[in-house]
Amino acid sequence: SAQATFKPTRSLVPLLDRVLVQRFKPETKTATGIFLPTSATLNPLPEATVIAVGPGAPDKEGRIVPTLVKAGDMVLLPGWGGNAIKVGEYEYHLFKDSEILAKIEE
Repeated sequence: SAQATFKPTRSLVPLLDRVLVQRFKPETKTATGIFLPTSATLNPLPEATVIAVGPGAPDKEGRIVPTLVKAGDMVLLPGWGGNAIKVGEYEYHLFKDSEILAKIEE
């Protein structure tokens, strides 16, 4: 997937039904202090926190359909897709609202 880099001072506002998320980083150490090998922590976890959402996309009649998630929600992502975006040292991903699999309730 394509990767764009932005200056940390810019704020990203997703357009249409796009959702900006930050994936959870896998633990590099167990609760007992054992360090996990890089291969075990290489793949990003499917869970993420929603950072920002777009206003929604128009339906066939032109009415705006709002996104189903909001900033702060925890979501389950597919194992593929999304566009990686780097802001400073942080990495985010943009997904369409319809690509998000589920909202994780605490």
